[in-house]
Amino acid sequence: MTVAIWWIRRDLRLHDNQALHQALCSAQYVIPLFVLDPHLIAHPARSERRIRFLLHALRSLDTELQRRGSRLVVRHGDPREVVPQLVKESHASIVVAEADYTPYAQRRDTEVALVAPLVLTPGLTIHAPGSIRAETGKPFTVYSQFARSWWKLRQPVLTDLYPAPMQLPPLPEVWSDPLPHPSGPLPGSFPPTEAEARRRLSHFLHTRLASYSKERNLLDGSGTSQLSPYFRFGLLSVREAWCQAQSYLENPETAEGARAWLNELVWREFYHHLLAAFPESARLSMRAAFRTLKWPGIPSHLDAWREGNTGFPVIDAAMRQLRTEGWMSNRARMIVANFLTKLLLIDWRHGERHFRRELLDGDVAANVGGWQWSAGTGTDAAPYFRLFNPMRQAELFDPTGNWIRQWIPELALVPQEFLAAPWRMPPLVQHAAGCIIGRHYPAPLIEYDAARERSLAWFAAVSTSTPNRPRTRKEKG
Repeated sequence: MTVAIWWIRRDLRLHDNQALHQALCSAQYVIPLFVLDPHLIAHPARSERRIRFLLHALRSLDTELQRRGSRLVVRHGDPREVVPQLVKESHASIVVAEADYTPYAQRRDTEVALVAPLVLTPGLTIHAPGSIRAETGKPFTVYSQFARSWWKLRQPVLTDLYPAPMQLPPLPEVWSDPLPHPSGPLPGSFPPTEAEARRRLSHFLHTRLASYSKERNLLDGSGTSQLSPYFRFGLLSVREAWCQAQSYLENPETAEGARAWLNELVWREFYHHLLAAFPESARLSMRAAFRTLKWPGIPSHLDAWREGNTGFPVIDAAMRQLRTEGWMSNRARMIVANFLTKLLLIDWRHGERHFRRELLDGDVAANVGGWQWSAGTGTDAAPYFRLFNPMRQAELFDPTGNWIRQWIPELALVPQEFLAAPWRMPPLVQHAAGCIIGRHYPAPLIEYDAARERSLAWFAAVSTSTPNRPRTRKEKG
């Protein structure tokens, strides 16, 4: 009897699961294992929201496994001890897992491979980090250059995908810890099941993809796919999403939207490749000028930003949505990140940590990459002089004001002409709207024009102080 362990991490699905497929091809029996790693589950900076989502998703996966004649095996503990112990108990000849590229995951897998027959498969990304490099052999650090090389590669097609198995072999005699009950309710906005992930993909492609390039920046997120939590936990295969969307390139009515959305998937690839090549970027600015710098922002401004009490409606609506739903649109993420780093001059790492705690997707690679891009501290960064005017952003991307009013009920009766900048309301209008600035809704933390000039001067001085390049491995070592 040959036994394989399918070590489940960020691939909570049966459709197009390359690790599961290899496990099934490698042995007569397959043990679906999930390790409740205290480094992730009990970490002081853990996200309770993501843990609830994970536990619900694991229950859903267990249900699907049982329908196919198997079940989920859960073990608590350090994977460096749990995995080899299960290998010993079951006499498994191979442990198959989907490769992950966070700094912790790479350290963990290196150590597990020393004591267990670990084999890593692709799946988190379409093309594995390290497989796309410049002619010099170095990793790309500019998105446009990376994307040009990425698009030249052979991309997956529908026939490359692995279908979900109809039946799974029964488990050998192994014990399982009980799966903990989630500490809170099922996340209402993002039901954590593979079936829901695939349903959302289909719905987005059929109803929103054609208008994606025009509506993707709407702040209510109605023009986006809202699939990021499902990619984060692997409830949806990125290869399947790519293959399904690619077919829409052939239709002139959907080609523009399809190309725009596919490019977003390439951005996701870029950030994973970048984190794998520069793991220190999870905690350090990639541009040398910002590494030892003290940002001049005011700590109380960080608290107001976190709580959604800055006095700028577009910022506060986004941050309150984040606190309530654990999600906000990509445009909203860029606006609030730009505001914190460029206008409040607060270190991007404070914002990145807050996002990582609150976001349901909370992907390290995308989060770090996006924050360093917005702050102007990373590779391929937004120029320091690109500052978003929060009032103009609200007018452009929440034209009806419905999204702001949804998340800031204090502004429900504010006339549309003042909604983006309610402090401009005359006193009589404030009384009529039942919204006295400074009493019912905060006055703005900063005066925009003055903050903009201060930011431009500070970033210009920093940017010319030292070379702006990532450290080489020799410099790091």
